[in-house]
Amino acid sequence: MLFLYYVLFFVIFVYYFTKTRKALHMLQQNLYDENHRYGKWMLSNLKTCFWYGDLLGIPLTLLLFFFHQEMIVNILLFIMIGFYLFIEYSFLIIRKNEQNKKPLVVTKRIQRLIITLTILYILPIVLEFFGLLSNRVVLLFLVSFAVFAFLLTYLALFINHPIERAVFHYFRHKAKKKLASMSHLKVIGITGSYGKTSSKNILNDILNVKYITRPTPKNFNTENGLMITINNYLDKFDDIFIAEMGAYTRGDIQKLCDLVHPQYGILTTIGTAHLSSFGSEENIQKTKFELIESLPEDGVAVLNRDDPKQVSYPLKNKVKIIWIGIDHKDCDVRAENIQCSSEGTTFDLVLESGTYPFETKLLGSFNVYNILAAIALGLEFGITIPELQSAVRRVKSVEHRLELKRLGDMYQIDDAYNSNPVGAKMALEVLKMMPGTRVVVTPGMTELGSKEFEYNRLFGTQMKDACDYVILVGKKQTEAIYQGLQEVGFPMDHVEVIQDVRDSYAMVLAKKSSKKDIYALYENDLPDALITKE
Repeated sequence: MLFLYYVLFFVIFVYYFTKTRKALHMLQQNLYDENHRYGKWMLSNLKTCFWYGDLLGIPLTLLLFFFHQEMIVNILLFIMIGFYLFIEYSFLIIRKNEQNKKPLVVTKRIQRLIITLTILYILPIVLEFFGLLSNRVVLLFLVSFAVFAFLLTYLALFINHPIERAVFHYFRHKAKKKLASMSHLKVIGITGSYGKTSSKNILNDILNVKYITRPTPKNFNTENGLMITINNYLDKFDDIFIAEMGAYTRGDIQKLCDLVHPQYGILTTIGTAHLSSFGSEENIQKTKFELIESLPEDGVAVLNRDDPKQVSYPLKNKVKIIWIGIDHKDCDVRAENIQCSSEGTTFDLVLESGTYPFETKLLGSFNVYNILAAIALGLEFGITIPELQSAVRRVKSVEHRLELKRLGDMYQIDDAYNSNPVGAKMALEVLKMMPGTRVVVTPGMTELGSKEFEYNRLFGTQMKDACDYVILVGKKQTEAIYQGLQEVGFPMDHVEVIQDVRDSYAMVLAKKSSKKDIYALYENDLPDALITKE
């Protein structure tokens, strides 16, 4: 009998570990519960967190408390072993069919959480070994751990909090010390609601024609991301550190500025991204300007004259401001005569000293703003117009941000990263210019708070003249887009709703005619944490 108990303990542990891995994946996707994101995710995904299959383990365990005959107990233990092998297999099948575009990254922090979760699991077994708990009580604990694995992960996060704070302060002190030793280093901060990563990569491509630049990799735009970049990547030979700065609440940008002390700042477009966590558009505006108001008096800020939220802000800091723009002529660095095609974009750069032609492989006016910001700082750093023209021609497309790719018999305009109202509208404008059959594939926009339905409905209305077909991913989350399409009289027989974005590729190719190329705009790509949303 004792042997069967320990076999069952092991089988339950395997299932517990499988379920915990899913919980850790969602915890990581939700930024380790920053602003209670993981807690909110659990509340909106109760069926995932408390799967009906493993709930049966509790009454099966309770039956053992009512029987003491060895034969009956052994039969119940065999049944439970078979039951947990079955639900482990079922859970693995479910996981296999999920759209896991971004897998769990087993970082040091995840490893520490795994250790804590393992200790919590074996603790009842240790108490049983010393005679403090019976086999049945231990089994009830272990079965409950499996049932409440997502909540137990939350508990492990809480238990590890003092350790994580100590680790955080150690690496923060190390990063600040390293920056203090690099007195020659110029630090540029970039923030905004949209386009931060694109702006950073474009700026890096342009400035490195003359300087050794070090941008934060990928979307490392949190305090931890900046510390990792400084401690692991920043080199003593680097001339410029380009720090992308993300935020979810008031004060987030200020924390990043207190860490890296930028002398230069770029604001991309200020909009409604993460409105649900900020609470109001005013909070978003004030948070983004924390970068500019943290600059020293001899610092330089690059602001967008076409963004009403930047023009209207009562700036308290007396830094040098370089205004960029397209629509307004009262700018220091301006673009006009913008022409876009499937090959890229051309425009004329207008400065006080004259007008100069530029061309880039990037698509859309949105990227022209990012290029203007980079040119503004390039001129500030002494880079000549011919050098800038050459650099802009060589700027690489940013992955998943209006990236034009040839996939077999179709052209994909990949704008999958973090869709937003402004970027989505500009992506449609790019699609509209394409010479062929045009398709939009999208699950809609998220994290827009109370305005999410309104913005998605508007997105649907904007598709009317921009595309020929629409493929919506997820019936529930695209209801607003569907309504918008109906409102403007889009031919609804050209609209299809699917549950898995992977099914869209064959559907797009099916719409290709022999005479026309087909262009598919993939607008937004929900993270795994939202794909599983009920």
